[in-house]
Amino acid sequence: MKNNTFKVIALILTITTLFFCKNNSTEFTQEKTNYVQENYNKIETSITMRDGVKLFTSIYTPKDTSKTYPILLQRTPYSTRPYGANKFKTRIAPNEHLMKEGNIVVYQDVRGRWMSEGTYDNMRAYIPNKKDSTFVDESSDTYDTIDWLVKNIENNNGNVGTWGISYPGFYSTYSTIDAHPALKAASPQASIADFYFDDFHHNGAFLLSYFRAVPLFGTPKDTPTDTAWYKIPDLKTKDQYQFFLDAGPLSNLDHFFEYEKLDNPALKNSENTSDFFWNELKEHPNYDEVWQSKGLIQHLKNIKSSVATMVVGGQFDAEDLYGPLETYKTIEKYNKDNYNTLVFGPWSHGQWASTKTNNSVGNYYFGDSISIKFQEQIETKFFNHFLKGNGDKNSGLPEAYVYDTGKKEWNSYNAWPPENSEKETFYLSDNQELTSKKGKEIGIQFISNIKKPVPYSEDIKTVFTPRKYMTDDQRFAARRSDVLVFETDFLDEEITISGEILAKLQVATTGTAADWIVKIIDVHPSDSKENNKDMQNHLKMSNYHLMVRSEVMRGKFRNSFTYPEPFIPNKKTAVNIKLQDIHHTFKKGHKLQIQVQSTWFPLIDLNPQTYVDNIFKAKEEDFKTQTHTVFTSSAIEFTVLK
Repeated sequence: MKNNTFKVIALILTITTLFFCKNNSTEFTQEKTNYVQENYNKIETSITMRDGVKLFTSIYTPKDTSKTYPILLQRTPYSTRPYGANKFKTRIAPNEHLMKEGNIVVYQDVRGRWMSEGTYDNMRAYIPNKKDSTFVDESSDTYDTIDWLVKNIENNNGNVGTWGISYPGFYSTYSTIDAHPALKAASPQASIADFYFDDFHHNGAFLLSYFRAVPLFGTPKDTPTDTAWYKIPDLKTKDQYQFFLDAGPLSNLDHFFEYEKLDNPALKNSENTSDFFWNELKEHPNYDEVWQSKGLIQHLKNIKSSVATMVVGGQFDAEDLYGPLETYKTIEKYNKDNYNTLVFGPWSHGQWASTKTNNSVGNYYFGDSISIKFQEQIETKFFNHFLKGNGDKNSGLPEAYVYDTGKKEWNSYNAWPPENSEKETFYLSDNQELTSKKGKEIGIQFISNIKKPVPYSEDIKTVFTPRKYMTDDQRFAARRSDVLVFETDFLDEEITISGEILAKLQVATTGTAADWIVKIIDVHPSDSKENNKDMQNHLKMSNYHLMVRSEVMRGKFRNSFTYPEPFIPNKKTAVNIKLQDIHHTFKKGHKLQIQVQSTWFPLIDLNPQTYVDNIFKAKEEDFKTQTHTVFTSSAIEFTVLK
């Protein structure tokens, strides 16, 4: 592509930083006093991997050499910048406490990104049995990096910890597989686990809201660089809903990825587009061997007990909610002797790394200093215990430290989900009722108009990736005829839901394809007080419809994500949707509400509502308005705390 001006490059880097929540530990800004520069030395070097590829690495070592320090390592595809031995970040380490206590802090550009050599592979597949030094993956690269660090960095105490948020969290998880003996602690945070269920897909539906992020992963390069080589698509509008509606089928978006010039012409696909990630998305709409091989969850069954893990996630993380929960649960299931804990707080993507006092997600306020307390009392304590302390299992931290987003308080549990929880079923009943007893079955119909899909937000905006919608007031959706609403009466006593939710829908459609979206809503009383000065002006807490959890299922994947199948028109069909864990108390005087709909635009792409093998290649004539039916034999299974 043509060289960007300095201002454009700066803008791209800023957007990238915001998207992936490059938290205070990885941001760099100009400040009058730079604590890092005053207290740390910086070394830039290239570490040679077993196959000869060199990975660019920035190393910050305390100037006080009177004692030894553990090593904190973050591997990232998002740049270790600023580049230059005399240019310093203003924040390093997972948080300010770990920075000021003194640690050796290391950042590395992963293979094929920024200043590192090699070829980048998006979610590089793990190789279980490496035959020789030419067989490399992120596990071997991490092993080789740690091995070099403990042997070559002075004043290290031989203990290493890894951490990272989002994609760096994926690399932190990866470090635990075939781990180096020096690795003692890993904290995957908002960690990607599988790109078919995190970020770009949800249960087979493509998250159109991440469209502008595609070039970040798919623009090829073949030489190290300290400047951005990718370009974020400019939609030239402030109204993304209308933009994508006017654009029509996904194939009409191909032109955004037909780049004028590539670093490596050999990588260009002249038949389709030149962005290899867009091609991957288009050519592999099902959960086939490509996505299966890149998933990390299935490789977490044999983590060494010498590696302690603390998985961190946000209950309102629009990007990576699946990853941290499935990472924690899988390690817990298959590695019984390991120290493995979960922190699950009232945060959006990476918000726990913020030093902001007010802890709100979108318009909804959860409390003050929640992130700050986590950093000081949980995260710092974890790393210090395993990297500076005796490293036994008696860390003083709970197995599961989870925030009740209804009561707005932390709870500690010996297991997650809590041991004293039971399954409880509610039924979608007539007259918009949500009841504990199954009634007579009837079908409730609505028209899914492909020309007027249900918006996921009432905001007029164009965002790089979505965030605030996870707690958005859902009144605007409840008032649409193509959104079915089911709710309890005002609760006489509180209900605490702690764990997974399973929607067991019984549905039908006049077409052969459909998406199904289920949302869990906490309807607040009309006398609720205002408590967030940052709330959008048009909203009030009175009758606020707080979305607690939501999920989509692309209907053709209802029985298998690998082998899709059409609906038989007008035939009652079971569609089960797993909604990720919550820990939320629906208080006395509130209502528990369920919303069911079939479009959610442009959070997800439009389903043609007529079956096609590959929606990325659907034609205009494939898109049809259909009538959908939800039967009152449908149920929602909650995990309720007793």
